Amino acid sequence: MNSFFERKYIIQGVILIIALTLVARLFFLQIIDDSYLLSANNNVLRKVIEYPARGVVLDRNGEILVQNEPVYDLMVIPKEAKNIDTLLLCKLIGIDKENFIKRMKKARDHSPFRASIFEKLIPKETFAVLQEHMDKFNGFYTIDRNIRSYPDSIAAQFLGYIQEVNDKDIERSKGFYRSGDYIGASGVERSYEELLRGTRGVKNQMVDALNRPKGSFMDGKYDTLAIAGDGLISSLDKEVQLLAEKLMRNKLGSVVAIEPATGEILTYVSSPSYNPNLMVGRERGNNYMEMLYDPYKPMFNRPIQASYPPGSVFKVVAALTAQQAGVINQQTTFYCPGGYYVNGARMRCTHVDGSTGLVKSIQNSCNTYYGYVYAKMLDSRGMPSYKAYDLWRDGLTKFGLGSPLGIDLPGEKGGLLYTSDQYTKRFRSNKWRSTYNISNSIGQGEIGITPLQMANIMAIVANRGFYYRPHLIKGIGEEKIIKKEFTEKIWAGVDAKYYEPVIEGMSLAVSSGTAAASRIPGIEMCGKTGTVQNPHGENHAVFFAFAPRENPKIAIAVFIENAGYGGTWAAPIASMLIEKYIRDTVSLPKHIQDRVLNAVILPKVKTKDVKPEVKEKKDSTKNKTNTVKKATVLDKNRNNLVVHHSQVRRNYEQR
Repeated sequence: MNSFFERKYIIQGVILIIALTLVARLFFLQIIDDSYLLSANNNVLRKVIEYPARGVVLDRNGEILVQNEPVYDLMVIPKEAKNIDTLLLCKLIGIDKENFIKRMKKARDHSPFRASIFEKLIPKETFAVLQEHMDKFNGFYTIDRNIRSYPDSIAAQFLGYIQEVNDKDIERSKGFYRSGDYIGASGVERSYEELLRGTRGVKNQMVDALNRPKGSFMDGKYDTLAIAGDGLISSLDKEVQLLAEKLMRNKLGSVVAIEPATGEILTYVSSPSYNPNLMVGRERGNNYMEMLYDPYKPMFNRPIQASYPPGSVFKVVAALTAQQAGVINQQTTFYCPGGYYVNGARMRCTHVDGSTGLVKSIQNSCNTYYGYVYAKMLDSRGMPSYKAYDLWRDGLTKFGLGSPLGIDLPGEKGGLLYTSDQYTKRFRSNKWRSTYNISNSIGQGEIGITPLQMANIMAIVANRGFYYRPHLIKGIGEEKIIKKEFTEKIWAGVDAKYYEPVIEGMSLAVSSGTAAASRIPGIEMCGKTGTVQNPHGENHAVFFAFAPRENPKIAIAVFIENAGYGGTWAAPIASMLIEKYIRDTVSLPKHIQDRVLNAVILPKVKTKDVKPEVKEKKDSTKNKTNTVKKATVLDKNRNNLVVHHSQVRRNYEQR
């Protein structure tokens, strides 16, 4: 009897173990291991990511600067890719069989049951042919994408470009981005990425055994819609931008124009530039490498990243801050014998001005006058010169010098503005005086400002003492929202009454001075030409202006590297752009227009700087060659092609 009960319990135990094993296996297959579920679902149900349309960018008048163009990604589920016409697929998308095998292996390694990208960014023409044969390619399907398109191919450094996300982008986004997504990499595409990108959607699509779509699952009940990104209204005037880029062709430099009353940037040119359409599509990588090694650096954003000695525009700031400090007034005069020669300091003037007052000093750009102004600011204020220098420097910072202005673009630099401690360290004593760094008086010392800061100085003068933070986007979304920081009025530290003599001098500089050839009939333009010394080659040509004198509409800075005289090259460009904006016409004599338009002003390039050593490696992709760059780095001196501020003391400066 006991033997019977023992066998009974053993049999029950075995049955129980078997039952538990089956339950555990079913639990694993149905709950933990989703491969069979995915495979089954993919036979009838496909989850297709719907990518949102990226927000468009318009100019200030509603003209399109950036829009979207449809392209397609070809996806593959390796487990389902059976009995396909391999040769036909290769022919349609332009690859060979070897490349097909490599891509399939990569997709299989990722997951046999999950979709992977097989071919990116297929143009609509190729897609139209491919779509006719999709029933021959089991396991393959396409998803809609968009790439950026630039109808006028302008404003590349302002607009920026997008690129595929990397691991760091995905990590920083806390999972928002996935592999294969795109993100703004530069320009406003980067600054306004969170607004432009939109939100992904998911579409549950029914398919048959031949991989053909059969409509939405449950009439789209479980679908989520993609939400398009917000559009942006930029402050740029497309027509003025087109003209500015045309005039700056074959020249190194910048043009920045600002509407003084709002801080909106009307024109933003970094030259040389590039066609932004080169940064989209399947050839983007090759194009990027070409531009990266271009010795003239077309991707360098000069208006906010290049730093130059300001030259003559600095005299405007010097005159204003000195009046505010009470060390000079409109009646103050100094005698100019052709240079400033005081206590061993030597600084030449371009001509003998004789007795010179404030207005005349601006009109004639008298170096001697500002040598004396600088000496009074540092040496005659009843305090050690290094302390007076701190006050002088503080006045400059209120004009936005020495730090970024806060434009809505990434990578803005603040320029250069030495502190007193830096000079004390250099001179190994705090007993230094104005003669030690007298070149600061005319903006040729340890001072570097960006073209954006130059234009902003003109906006301050046009407004008689204040500015709005320069910005490129004036409206966000349908409600045309403007960021709060761009509506704040910022005082420059100088009372309005001190601006009139400076403005009078600037008006005379255009009407009867070095910019007289660029006068605009019927528009009083107040400006200042400049020739900035450059230790690396030919001097730089500069012109800063605003117009009209009363109720100004535009403030502008034109900076051309290695061009020589500002009145010859920079002033005509500014004149044409100002008139184009105000009147939508250009009246400057045609021979001046042609001279500027056809000029090629580029420094010579050293042979070793032209291109790195390359090897060309044929890819299996049809009609495409990938250029593989060697790991060697170009000679560091090639950066000298873009002239930044030099801290080398000028040969006419003595302690």
